[in-house]
Amino acid sequence: MTGADNEDDIPLGERKTVTDFCYLLDKSKQLFNGLRDLPQYGHKQWQSYFGRTFDVYTKLWKFQQQHRQVLDSRYGLKRWQIGEVASKIGQLYYHYYLRTSETSYLNEAFSFYSAIRQRSYYFQVNKEDRPELVVKKLRYYARYIVVCLLLNKMDLVKVLVKELSEEIEDYTQRFNTEDQLEWNLVLQEVAAFVEADPVMVLNDNNSVVVTSNRLQEGSVPPLEQGMVVGQLILADALIIGNCNSQVKFSELTIDMFRMLQALEREPVNLATQTSKQGTLEPNEKPAKRENPHKYLLYKPTFSQLFTFLSASFKELPANSVLLVYLSATGVFPVGHSDYEGPYDFGGVLTNTNRDVVNGETVQKRNQAQKEMHCLHPGDLFPFTRKPLFVIVDSTNSTAYKNFTNLFGQPLVCLLSPKVYPKSVQDQSQRGSLFTLFLYSPLLAFFSVCGLNSVRRGLWERAQEFLRKVYRDIGQMIARSRTIDQAFLQFFGDEFLRLLLIRFVFCSAALRLHKVFREARSFPESYPELPKQDTVESSVLQKHVLELATMLDVQSLFWDDSLEAY
Repeated sequence: MTGADNEDDIPLGERKTVTDFCYLLDKSKQLFNGLRDLPQYGHKQWQSYFGRTFDVYTKLWKFQQQHRQVLDSRYGLKRWQIGEVASKIGQLYYHYYLRTSETSYLNEAFSFYSAIRQRSYYFQVNKEDRPELVVKKLRYYARYIVVCLLLNKMDLVKVLVKELSEEIEDYTQRFNTEDQLEWNLVLQEVAAFVEADPVMVLNDNNSVVVTSNRLQEGSVPPLEQGMVVGQLILADALIIGNCNSQVKFSELTIDMFRMLQALEREPVNLATQTSKQGTLEPNEKPAKRENPHKYLLYKPTFSQLFTFLSASFKELPANSVLLVYLSATGVFPVGHSDYEGPYDFGGVLTNTNRDVVNGETVQKRNQAQKEMHCLHPGDLFPFTRKPLFVIVDSTNSTAYKNFTNLFGQPLVCLLSPKVYPKSVQDQSQRGSLFTLFLYSPLLAFFSVCGLNSVRRGLWERAQEFLRKVYRDIGQMIARSRTIDQAFLQFFGDEFLRLLLIRFVFCSAALRLHKVFREARSFPESYPELPKQDTVESSVLQKHVLELATMLDVQSLFWDDSLEAY
């Protein structure tokens, strides 16, 4: 309570209001800080704790709305304190999204972060001589930017980055702090992240069109009547990023960012379903889980990765699939052994601060031993007791061709090219071409053809054409008589169906592109796809050339029909 008021002069009801507010505020902080101690893996342990935290914040938010006048005069409630409560609620929704993969909660986080800026809750902070308050404001901006990136609100991201830049400049001028370099790095990272897309779609007035690459209604070719495919559902996904030089922001590499969107449906705004926007309804959930649950692991150690894999495996429901996406630096074997087993081909790097110097793995003295800080194909063998779908984007992706399906469960590995032509390799810092194909085949096709901008009308015509191509690829896979049954067992799930179709399109496009001359520059898979029925099908090759002609880049592709003349 403010010192200006004599406590005896305050009416009992108002004193109780302040006491209740202080209790709720302390309780909310206590619960929020406790979130850090919850295990990051497992679906069950955290839910009741999150529910209690949401309940207290719901009460706190409504309480300060209902009693604002009393709290202003008797408690001395400042606007930045209201902003802090709203920011915590935004964080809760964001973490609820990370835990559940329900994109609807991203919109809820956005609505609170947006309200903070619109209502200038942090405006007065700059007038107070307290650097820790300014840091709260800077962190709020960084969190808001992450949510906007995930919702593809790129125009707003650019505005927020400009505002954050001004705030950082003001902060570093007023307070001689040691964290200036860190905040400047945050700015550099987000600027690089925003610029990472290789192609801009432009309106007639040259404004940039923001395209979404999440799963949309009608974007997946439907299963034809009579198609015999499995009934498996993609339930869990581990998205792992450990590339040394790739653009990143807030522990998300650009490859991780793209893959997590490829495994989500377009968000539904829960606020439109609740009676009043801005009120908290944390327990309101979509009718069914729309998206597979995801774990995002940035530069994990082997033990972290194995722990999360084990937790996902343990909790995987019946008739469900675990997807493991690895975007990581390749680790190659040293020397050759007489027996080549699942630990003799290397794999992808797991994180350790001791053995990595300037991004290069230090070779061990004893060459007979295997690399310890590496996820070998053999490390995944125990998890093939349940349906497993693996995507490896790495310079040593083909190590994962050396799988043995020990348990007869469905198992597929999609493997990136090992090497790229120099023109493509130069762009690798902005994300891998292979992941780009799995995320947005058209964006990747434009990129590999050297096109960095396209008119909206042409983009939409090309997208429409690709939908027809996807339907044809779906039929090729389902009708092939020589295809391994594992592909068909995964084909019933919409996310996996689209990934398989995009993989086939990527493989066909790169095989025809004149710059891709080596077999090492083509994607591969385990089990192998029947090439004549899929990636080298004459129908699909014709489609690739038709798309190239539509974009006026046909000279970049081999055309057998022309070579014949």
